[in-house]
Amino acid sequence: MAIPFTNPYTTHNTDLPGDCNIAYIDEGKGEKTLLFIHGLANYALVWKKNIDYLKQYYRCIAIDLPGNGLSDQNPHNFSMAFFADAVHDLIKALNLKNVCIVGHSMGGQVAMTTLLRHPESAKTMALCAPAGFEVFSALEKTMYYSTMHLFDFFTSEEHILAQTIENSFYSSPQQGSSVIADLKQLMRTYKPNYYKKMIEACIKSMVKDTVYSQLQNIQQPTLVMFGKKDALIPNKLIHHTTTEALAVACTAKIPNAHLVLIPDCGHFVQWEKAEEVNKNIVAFLEEKL
Repeated sequence: MAIPFTNPYTTHNTDLPGDCNIAYIDEGKGEKTLLFIHGLANYALVWKKNIDYLKQYYRCIAIDLPGNGLSDQNPHNFSMAFFADAVHDLIKALNLKNVCIVGHSMGGQVAMTTLLRHPESAKTMALCAPAGFEVFSALEKTMYYSTMHLFDFFTSEEHILAQTIENSFYSSPQQGSSVIADLKQLMRTYKPNYYKKMIEACIKSMVKDTVYSQLQNIQQPTLVMFGKKDALIPNKLIHHTTTEALAVACTAKIPNAHLVLIPDCGHFVQWEKAEEVNKNIVAFLEEKL
């Protein structure tokens, strides 16, 4: 696929089982490899502020999940298990060693699912505002899906995308303008209805395939980072609790996990507070990997 935006990095592609073709950025060198996984409807460049700093210490690989960014637009099921298997297959295909999987939002849920399904994939994990901690009852799932379809009826996909990214920042929502512009350009490359079907499938799997009940089975040292002002996790319309309460409770279930709560920061942790996230990752990796 032609790149419809300015990309400061070289993009590579590799074929994987299951009719997947993954696009990825590969920057820096080192004995340790960071594998970055973006969130819902995002792309690899949401890690730019992290790659630009961390590549001086580590090999940094940021992927476009199948169906996203510059990766394939084939008819996958877009479940968390599907994405996790694709991540595992990529790690094998590139023969990556000493891996730390780094995931944001849905990418955090994919990261956890990867280690639960393929524990040999990585030695450590770092999570930025991960999805997957919340548990939804049958009624809550129905409410979630109904809300999703209501937004579809009243507004455009591009407007929803922009609004969601802006709501991911605690201060200066306009700092996500470059990401929004790139993603709108990417959205226009999708086949008719493909983008909408992919997003719906992702959200349904995120809600259905929560990892809460399996957190105790994650054995890898794990760094969890949340912005204290996260407006997206937990879902405020359904779960009347705080980000901090959810983060503390769920991190405690992972046997070897450490939680960092970042003040004055929203959901887009790695972008809004990149310097703090980068320093936390370096300190964590120098101790654990």
